[in-house]
Amino acid sequence: MTSQPTPTKAASGPGGPGEPGGGLQAGLKNRHLSMIAIGGVIGAGLFVGSSSGIATAGPGILLSYALVGTLVVLVMRMLGEMSAANPTSGSFSAHADRALGRWAGFSIGWLYWFFWVVVLAVEATAGAKILEGWIPAVPQWGWALIVMVVLTATNLVSVGSYGEFEFWFAGIKVVAISAFVVIGGLAVFGVLPGVDAEQAGLGNLTGHGGFLPNGPGAILTGVLLVVFSFMGSEIATLAAGESEDPQRAVTKSTNSIIWRVGVFYLGSIFVVVALLPWNDPSIKEQGSYVAALDSLGIAHAGQIMNFIVLTSVLSCLNSGLYTASRMAFSLGQRRDAPKVFAKTTSRGVPMAAILASVVFGFVAVFFNYAYPKTIFLFLVNASGAVALFVWLVICFSQLRMRKIIQRESPEKVVVKMWLYPYLTWATAALIVFVLGYMLTDTEHDGRETVLLSLLVAAVVLAIAVIRQKRGAGAPHVHQVADDPRDEAPVKVG
Repeated sequence: MTSQPTPTKAASGPGGPGEPGGGLQAGLKNRHLSMIAIGGVIGAGLFVGSSSGIATAGPGILLSYALVGTLVVLVMRMLGEMSAANPTSGSFSAHADRALGRWAGFSIGWLYWFFWVVVLAVEATAGAKILEGWIPAVPQWGWALIVMVVLTATNLVSVGSYGEFEFWFAGIKVVAISAFVVIGGLAVFGVLPGVDAEQAGLGNLTGHGGFLPNGPGAILTGVLLVVFSFMGSEIATLAAGESEDPQRAVTKSTNSIIWRVGVFYLGSIFVVVALLPWNDPSIKEQGSYVAALDSLGIAHAGQIMNFIVLTSVLSCLNSGLYTASRMAFSLGQRRDAPKVFAKTTSRGVPMAAILASVVFGFVAVFFNYAYPKTIFLFLVNASGAVALFVWLVICFSQLRMRKIIQRESPEKVVVKMWLYPYLTWATAALIVFVLGYMLTDTEHDGRETVLLSLLVAAVVLAIAVIRQKRGAGAPHVHQVADDPRDEAPVKVG
């Protein structure tokens, strides 16, 4: 057994704990990290986006979720290996900086920040629609403003307040979806007392045109529709840098990713397609989970699911703002963003990074209301493939980082990627294949999403290369000392 590092009270910084600019602090408790890891994999997209996937692939959507789930498990294993060896608020961006070069850390860090800023606008609008339905006296834009202001205040107070809010948000999601899987599973096998579910049964998996009613190709189309609902699995590795025991937190979240994906994604989707025929009109009209609850005769199913979706939206907003600000903080530390982003308050909060992220989030919300079909649609599509870019960079970073860690500090390899390097290369190849297949998809905007995302990535990459040639930023030290528990910086080359 590898010995764990001694927990300390501050997470990073040259100024020392408790001083302005002293860096991030270890304000997240183990229970916070555990729930962030569990809840991070359950995005609001699972509840609201699964209907289109079921309509496209039928019961075969299970294979789409299994394929993407396997991809996520493999990518998170690679990220876990690197983050357990070097926990940092920059996570994969800092690892890419160290393994591939300044251009890689800069590019993927800013692309990831851009992704979450756009997500803030999408989720704020989704939450506002639900709240307006409950209390129409407040306009939708007013609810979006209220939600953003409240969660911004939460993040500004301390990392502990973020962790506490996320603990309860994620807890509600976990309890709700676990209850759905258990109750729905009992109904599928006909052992749920007091519920008359006439349509439920395993026959729904093959009895309405077969398991693949729209052909095998629909599995890949389903992949395109569900892949983005998995984004957020990596949040635990960013948050670990502000925990009491980063290495233990990363190791635990990495090892539990398999059952989390299996239970929450595959388990819940299996229940939906077994409770109802895949082509039941109610799945598309009401949403897959609401339709499934309705089929069991559960009263007020729509309002129950709206509450769960709202909780998921608030969780995503809370974590999105946290994640964007910590990535901005890490970029500021590496001089790849304004220096002020790396400054923290006496509570260890990167105030400038949070405020900058939320300002751009507000701008995106404004575009959503003022120019939904033009500017905002461009922003959404331009950030759509960033998840796949991040996963691809993680693959290439791990290929080099394993050699670096084994050469410099072999005792830090406490989480190992399986069948290295072959499975890493296979994962990278699968991601490239999915991106290539998206270019052939015109029905679900896959081609436009990839092309616009590549355009934005090319602009960011060009800026990174120009900066590197001009020698902008700090000297090229790959490991950023944002945690006093880290070893001395390791230089590559």
